[in-house]
Amino acid sequence: MDEDKKEVSQAQEDAAEQTAPAEETAPEAEKKADKKADRKKDKKKEPDRTAELEAQLAAANDRYLRICAEYDNFRRRSLKEKDSLYGDIKADTVQKFLPVYDNLERALKQSTEDEAYRKGVELIMSQFEQTLEKLGVTPVESLGQTFDPALHNAVMHVDDETKGENEIVEVFQQGFKLGDKVIRFAMVKVAN
Repeated sequence: MDEDKKEVSQAQEDAAEQTAPAEETAPEAEKKADKKADRKKDKKKEPDRTAELEAQLAAANDRYLRICAEYDNFRRRSLKEKDSLYGDIKADTVQKFLPVYDNLERALKQSTEDEAYRKGVELIMSQFEQTLEKLGVTPVESLGQTFDPALHNAVMHVDDETKGENEIVEVFQQGFKLGDKVIRFAMVKVAN
């Protein structure tokens, strides 16, 4: 729209020059000629200016897209670190309660004549297992399974022809996992 106004005003000036009296002095005529030449130069420079502005816009757009991508990566990385930190803290806390589980398990293995006492320990153990399950902690399957060094810690070895190769025949201490992460390796006895 500015260009249309410039063209109209230029056309008016050109018309005024043609109808101007011949009394114009030489310096005034030179000034008008210089203005006319400047306008022609401006028209030639405008496409260069447009290309320059388009290049600046493209550079700014590229910077904007890069900043958006960096922020998105930062947000994802922060969320992943937060989840990882939460899982590590949860696993560390649960690990501190596992000796209580071991003691309850030992208490259940002991024979007692007091049935009320035994029933109480069973209820506590059941509640403890439910709490672990709610937290996402699962016991490592061991007895009768094939030995897996990623899940088990072999502390004894026995030769038994009735058992398969690397079969777990006894569990000394129960192992636990939180999701895919092993909180505590199961201590086991392995056959053959």
